Amino acid sequence: MIAIMPLAFLMGKATEEIALRTSESVGGLLNATFGNAAEMILALFALYAASTTTDPETAENMIHLVQASLIGSILGNLLLVMGLAFVWGGMHHSEQKFSETQVSSNSSLLLLAVIVLIIPTVFNFTVDGTAGDDGVEKLSHAAAIILLAIYGLFLLFQLKTHSHLFATENVHHEEPQMDQKDAIILLILATVLVSWMAEVLVHSVESAAEQYHLPYIFIGVILLPLFGNAAEHFTAVSVAAKNKMDLSFAISIGSSTQIAVFVAPLMIMIAWMWGVPLTFEFGILETIAVFLAVSIANLIAADGKSNWLEGLMLLSTYAVLGLAFFFHP
Repeated sequence: MIAIMPLAFLMGKATEEIALRTSESVGGLLNATFGNAAEMILALFALYAASTTTDPETAENMIHLVQASLIGSILGNLLLVMGLAFVWGGMHHSEQKFSETQVSSNSSLLLLAVIVLIIPTVFNFTVDGTAGDDGVEKLSHAAAIILLAIYGLFLLFQLKTHSHLFATENVHHEEPQMDQKDAIILLILATVLVSWMAEVLVHSVESAAEQYHLPYIFIGVILLPLFGNAAEHFTAVSVAAKNKMDLSFAISIGSSTQIAVFVAPLMIMIAWMWGVPLTFEFGILETIAVFLAVSIANLIAADGKSNWLEGLMLLSTYAVLGLAFFFHP
């Protein structure tokens, strides 16, 4: 886990360099996408392990690990990353502003993701037996297709048809410190190394859980995203100190949005092709945690302003949820 962190920092640095040559919307998207590379790779290796193992218990543990890591990535970016950015930025500036359009569009997508999490869980409670499991699986596949289509249309809206709504008033003219080609090469190399370490990490999870008596849900929701989100931590917090809050916000909430409406449904589609029964049916605690995280993040960011106290509120929420997952049997 520790070895992934410096690579994640390099990924964040490289994407920020590339972002200096584009708009903040594109820069935030790049940071979110490559910052989420570690989570995507972890999920893929866990799904592959679930599809190839002959032990049903191991397969089930890997499926739960994927679900927990997806939930943890959403919580980590919404509460921890955005909270740290608000606190660190607030220590350098009394009040900071960011695009309300960005808040509104991402918040709507996150609420849609919460609906997709709640419906399969409620559905399974209303139907008994294998019919309920089959129904949840089919419902999850259909919902995954819908979410992928919505995310594609959102990118079209953000980057093409309504890009003017996401344009920032104050453009920070900062000179890049490395050549664009070098930044791209660094980004690719760091991603490849992260993918190799992710495979090692997935295979070591089961033994680590037994050795340290840690619940799988805590490892998946808190520990794996904590290290996997290191790129977002570094970049979002550092640009917040420079008062680039549109970029910082695009990285934190944009990453959560991407996990919820792109990475999660993509993993479900890949699992479907590999014959792994991954669905949108999460546990009650995970579902409520995402609902609460989205609610408080949307409430705090709705006015387009931030300060260090609001950041502490987000961090406190993350700490309480982390304790809940740690003590979960």
